Amino acid sequence: MTSTDHTPTSTTGTLAEAQIGMDIGGTKTAGLVLDRDGRIEAEVTVRTPSGIDGVLDTAAQVVATLAERTGRTVQDFASIGVGVPGQVDRAKGYLRYAYNIGIEQIDLAAQIEKRTGIPVSIDNDVTAAAIGAVHLMQLGGTVAYLNLGTGLAAGYVVDGLPIRGETGVAGEIGHLPIDSLGRPCPCGQFGCLETVASGSGLKTYWPAGGDHPGRVLLSAIAAGDADAQFALDHLVEGAASAIRVLGFTLDPGTLVIGGGLRLVGDPVIEGIRSTLRRWEAESPFFAQLHMSERIQVLPEDSPAAAVGAAIASRS
Repeated sequence: MTSTDHTPTSTTGTLAEAQIGMDIGGTKTAGLVLDRDGRIEAEVTVRTPSGIDGVLDTAAQVVATLAERTGRTVQDFASIGVGVPGQVDRAKGYLRYAYNIGIEQIDLAAQIEKRTGIPVSIDNDVTAAAIGAVHLMQLGGTVAYLNLGTGLAAGYVVDGLPIRGETGVAGEIGHLPIDSLGRPCPCGQFGCLETVASGSGLKTYWPAGGDHPGRVLLSAIAAGDADAQFALDHLVEGAASAIRVLGFTLDPGTLVIGGGLRLVGDPVIEGIRSTLRRWEAESPFFAQLHMSERIQVLPEDSPAAAVGAAIASRS
């Protein structure tokens, strides 16, 4: 088990006023405890084995570790919130199509509750990250969170309330088929934004980058790799297109860029801003939104998704 540890803050109020938040991903699960004032008491990160048993065992392990680190019993926690990739039915606690953690479908909330004895709620991981970003970055009004990771998706929070949609798929803008190159997408459509503006898209355009192309992209460009530069250019333009979609549909006061590809740094973030400014110069209609000025970047190592999942578990 690999873990990160922070010195717990003093607990406030009764023990049962603390919530656990988890962000279950394809390679790791991050867990933390929030006190009633929204402060992080303790954190842990462990490897996520693939499949139902692996995910459930990991969730139980995280809860036990956080109880130990905060001096609680497991039953002292008021709730557990889980952010997870895939199609989430929050009302029923059901998860479908979470392929990157090896799950086709599962009544995830009920199964974790069975193992821990604590009430559980689940959320899409990007929605959870949006909730957490609003809390950690102290944002208000209408906020859109754009996740540039292995896939592409958005989360929405308006006046402190997340927008999930009728079936829980609000924000799946990565599956808008608008790319003129028309590459096939795993969702069954062609030309989806995700085929360009995502880690998976980067691998398609630049297979020489291996399984984690974002980590070696800039060094390859510096060495004169034209294919790497081509892939970066398409990534930036696709991400800017996603922001333009969010601008015209949600008109967010703040747009937070999260996800692993943000860590590539200025060539991505400033490239997005530069592309938006170019489009603003070309279109007075788009220029009125000032989207290039509304962008903020989620800080590195921010536990936004786990924090957001814990907060959402209160409602």
